[in-house]
Amino acid sequence: MPRLSEVIAALETLWPAERAESWDAVGTVVGDPGQEVSRVLFAVDPVQEIVEEAVRLGADLLVTHHPLYLRGTTTVAASTFKGRVVHTLIKNDIALHVAHTNADTADPGVSDALAGALDLRVLRPLVPDPGDPEGRRGLGRVCELDHPLTVREFAARAAERLPATAQGIRVAGDPEALVRTVAVSGGSGDSLFDHVRAAGVDAFLTADLRHHPASEFIADRAHGAHPPLALLDAAHWATEWPWCELAAAQLDEISDRRGWGLRVHVSAAVTDPWTAHAASNTTSSSMGAPN
Repeated sequence: MPRLSEVIAALETLWPAERAESWDAVGTVVGDPGQEVSRVLFAVDPVQEIVEEAVRLGADLLVTHHPLYLRGTTTVAASTFKGRVVHTLIKNDIALHVAHTNADTADPGVSDALAGALDLRVLRPLVPDPGDPEGRRGLGRVCELDHPLTVREFAARAAERLPATAQGIRVAGDPEALVRTVAVSGGSGDSLFDHVRAAGVDAFLTADLRHHPASEFIADRAHGAHPPLALLDAAHWATEWPWCELAAAQLDEISDRRGWGLRVHVSAAVTDPWTAHAASNTTSSSMGAPN
């Protein structure tokens, strides 16, 4: 049975901490390097619900995409929800390791997993990592479909293939426009609009699109010299969850190769914060707001 330090060293080969953004907080948050590891759980969010799942599972290591303490803290008191997470982990001898922006830009990484979930063929990174001479690492991915779909059909595919959330898939642009090439980026993606423009794709699927950047982007494409481009906005959690399955498979392969016999699991718990969706009345919407 491997020690935690050995498993972490293997994870660091997949997602080196030095490739994380300077503002990020990745690596091991809780854990004794000498403790033995037999069972690992992957999840997007290090929240109490996931930690309690790890306890029930008998996991020795929890690996999450999102950091627990992104901006630092002065307390881990159990009276705070993050402190309660730390206390539960330590009391149950469960280590916590985070792979965030270093997993976003990895090869394969978060956006590769997103593209795979949507049956897209990856062509190249959307924002290449200048430190990768092979041009495979980077943020986001530029992809192509196996056959053209309308924006409406592609949105339906995304809604079917990604984990179900209250938000579903929001669309900006002509629903009947044809999509042959797509840029995807797991997590928040409206900071990448300049790169999406330069990529010359037909659609961009990401999460957390804000009103003003999305509105300006669509207006620019509709009235500019470039062809229109559709935006598809999915839930943040849903665009990153496929990475958990990819990461679990990568650790499984390492475990088999090294004879560790790890039991590796992926949490199916939905930790997207939005829990319900009330659809607008389309008749009322088309007629304007009631008096």
